[in-house]
Amino acid sequence: MNEEPRLFLVATPIGNLEDISLRALRILKEVDWIAAEDTRHTGLLLKHFEIKKPMISYREHNQNQAGSQIMTLLSEGQKVALVSDAGMPGISDPGVHLVRLAMDNQVPYTIIPGASAGISALVLSGLNTERFTFEGFLPIKNNIRLKRLKEIAQDKRTLILYEAPHRIMKTLLDLKAHIQQNRQVVLVREMTKIHEEVVRGNVDELIEWANHRTVKGEIVLLLEGAQQEVVSLPNDIVLRDELMALLSKGVSKKNAVEQLSQSYPINRQELYRILLQEETSDGDNYGTITKNPT
Repeated sequence: MNEEPRLFLVATPIGNLEDISLRALRILKEVDWIAAEDTRHTGLLLKHFEIKKPMISYREHNQNQAGSQIMTLLSEGQKVALVSDAGMPGISDPGVHLVRLAMDNQVPYTIIPGASAGISALVLSGLNTERFTFEGFLPIKNNIRLKRLKEIAQDKRTLILYEAPHRIMKTLLDLKAHIQQNRQVVLVREMTKIHEEVVRGNVDELIEWANHRTVKGEIVLLLEGAQQEVVSLPNDIVLRDELMALLSKGVSKKNAVEQLSQSYPINRQELYRILLQEETSDGDNYGTITKNPT
């Protein structure tokens, strides 16, 4: 029989307090302790729902010390709820560290699901939801940030980014330098709050929008997946000539086909077909080229 959970990962509202679940409220009332990223912020939430519980500050800068303290409480049989400032703990916050500690110490834990800013913004954006990836906050260090931006430029999935309002212009300018200019960008801010706003356009249009106002509030930035570039393929005659040129230099058929399949998105079978036609005919009858499946 499974042990009853002692650590509870509790989702809290991302803006509108009415979005908290009945189960989350029950758990917050039943646990012995609440571990919070910002005790003052969480204190306002608890006060609104008339919940009085002792709190532990658990944030990135004290996660090792506070994590050990929480593990001690859990080992004594006490129950602890972990909450973030907003949304699901463990997403772009130190909650994942506490989950790993619980796993390492064989402490039973469970999740109390609820709002998540990234998923909510994705649905609100109108972009493709069939394939997407969560990037969170872009790295601040330039070399790591540049590498990530290059990866984003090629990713064909919808991308979800978090960004602080004071860094949004820099991020938009960085994206402009790397992504296709016709790629759709959606900026969602202040979700579920009075001043909720969704701004859509290409990156130039969002830069123009941000340039004429002081952007405030929590921001989720979403990018349309990169478009498949149209590749201009050479015809059979050109491919035959390139194959023959390689063979004349002493390159084997296998290696010649391999080299051309790396140069063009064409099936190796198609290249062998062209070689076979060259060997069995006068080369005047050529078929069409099939792109390499991706």
